[in-house]
Amino acid sequence: MTQPVLKKYPVGIQTFSKIREGNYLYIDKTEYVYRMTHTNSTYMFLSRPRRFGKSLLTSTLHSYFEGRKDLFEGLAIEKLETEWTQYPVLHFDMSLGKHLDKDALNRYLHNMLENNEIRLGITAREAQDTNIRLTNLIMDACAKYGKQVVVLIDEYDAPLLDVVHEDSDLPVLRNVMRNFYSPLKACDPYLRYVFFTGITKFSQLSIFSELNNIDNISMDEAYAAICGITEEEMRTQMDADLKTLADKLNITKNKLIEKLKAYYDGYHFTWPSPDIYNPYSLMNAFGKEELKAYWFGSGTPTYLIEMLRKYHTLPSEIGNVEVSLEDFDVALELASNHLPLLYQAGYLTIKDRDTEFDSYFLDLPNREVRLGLMNSLVPSYVTPDTRPSNKVLREMARCLSRNDMDGALRLLQTFLSTVPYTDHTDYEGHYQQVLYIIFSLMGYYVDVEVHTPKGRVDVVMRTAHTLYIIEIKLDKNAEAAMKQIDLKNYPERFALCGLPIVKVGVNFDSERHTIEGWEIRPL
Repeated sequence: MTQPVLKKYPVGIQTFSKIREGNYLYIDKTEYVYRMTHTNSTYMFLSRPRRFGKSLLTSTLHSYFEGRKDLFEGLAIEKLETEWTQYPVLHFDMSLGKHLDKDALNRYLHNMLENNEIRLGITAREAQDTNIRLTNLIMDACAKYGKQVVVLIDEYDAPLLDVVHEDSDLPVLRNVMRNFYSPLKACDPYLRYVFFTGITKFSQLSIFSELNNIDNISMDEAYAAICGITEEEMRTQMDADLKTLADKLNITKNKLIEKLKAYYDGYHFTWPSPDIYNPYSLMNAFGKEELKAYWFGSGTPTYLIEMLRKYHTLPSEIGNVEVSLEDFDVALELASNHLPLLYQAGYLTIKDRDTEFDSYFLDLPNREVRLGLMNSLVPSYVTPDTRPSNKVLREMARCLSRNDMDGALRLLQTFLSTVPYTDHTDYEGHYQQVLYIIFSLMGYYVDVEVHTPKGRVDVVMRTAHTLYIIEIKLDKNAEAAMKQIDLKNYPERFALCGLPIVKVGVNFDSERHTIEGWEIRPL
């Protein structure tokens, strides 16, 4: 049987025209483009994590407003649009405006204004300030083309993200951006449509002080699947791709979907919502014919780790939490904890909602994010050199696959004894977090401070065939840890789990910074 000819995968390509003209795979989102541009809203904002298709959506809007009907042949919008009116389009990509001081950021904005002037054939008027130059450009483009102007601003918050945890640089750069965006309200008569994308929300007053009518569609159910790839889209528009990759990996198509779902699915940006796959990881997996952590591997933002430090967030506190909307869907500069950043940056997502009590359940979306996030925390909790830790993790995982907890703890004991000393390790909670990270990195379900009728278990870890109840002591002995498990009868809490239960008492030595001893007893 002849194999179908597959289209190329657009990994890293964010230009709509290049994808369509280059015969790359395009997941059709043009119905959303029509919906967005045929509402009563002139100003729209969409927040999504990095590499989730915001730039491609912005580029699609650019081609649409330029009337490029040829690029949309065979897509959903072809049957919806009848006019294909051409408008002058101003397109600003802020993604390269990172790591800049005030003067460099102003130069960057002037450069983008100049690029738009050249593209539209507008002669720039004398203007020292970016807001005056933007005002002139909008008015001159409207006069020249006899049509209202479209303004597309992609990654509006990029210049601010790397300083979001700082108290000195953030206000300075925020004022630069607020000044740049300020003409958009006064220019309303000259504007057909204004669209912003970004990762995070900044408060209305801090960035868009003049604009009080931005329609934030980030959590609108109608736009839940505007970025990313739904399972239905994957099964229908990528059916041949699924078959080809399944054959390559020598598994069934259903098994492949199961694996893809575990690695890359699980995002919801509102509730209810279809399951959303990470498009960057999915395209990479198909293109490279291998399931790996592509999205997380493309770079852990510095601001993520800095914000976790700022809020003293423990690894075990990330995810599996019930919160109100105002706890996570808030402007970053108004945040009092780690939830808004982790949610808006894509490290946490909505997993359910309790409409009766108006709460949301947030958790890590999938295996890729869980493993990637834990890996990024290894330098802070275990060792700066991750190469030996990866080797130990593999060997420990092999032990646990054979129900050999004793062997796994011996490996960990030897490894921790070679790790250089770090500050703030002289309390039980530190070693609790070490175990949490290590077991999470092996792909196991793990939880800490699990409540029971008679107390709290330090660590609960579940493999495919065993549930481990682990109690930690510091500078005591393993027998004392085991006595606490028996005294409080922790196993009663887990009797219905359906798995054999094994009790583990572990004692750490604060001077040697490793495990001093342990006891293991099946229930």
